[in-house]
Amino acid sequence: QVQLVESGGGLVQPGGSLRLSCVASGSTLRSYWMYWVRQAPGKGLEWFSGINTDGGSTYYGDSLKGRFTISRDNAKNTLYLQMNSLQSEDTAVYYCAKAGDYGGLDSWGKGTLVTVSS
Repeated sequence: QVQLVESGGGLVQPGGSLRLSCVASGSTLRSYWMYWVRQAPGKGLEWFSGINTDGGSTYYGDSLKGRFTISRDNAKNTLYLQMNSLQSEDTAVYYCAKAGDYGGLDSWGKGTLVTVSS
């Protein structure tokens, strides 16, 4: 069973940047698609970015408008999210998640809080 731990969240001003990391232990991630999912205060989960096994294919939700970049380092068993031009609506708890063998997401981290505010 893989354990996922996110880090890098915090308070940032509008227009600022943050880089989130998600380190895995207990199992390798190299054979799985990985995703970032966020939950804004009072809202549902938003599955907004994904990356394939070798990092050659990525997915982003329309709301990101090119501001975020997902990447991975399989040698370090780590997933990243570079977030630029942050806006107040990006305030959320950010989770990394691993694709399941039969679809869906079968492993989640506990999340890291990103607050965008002046």
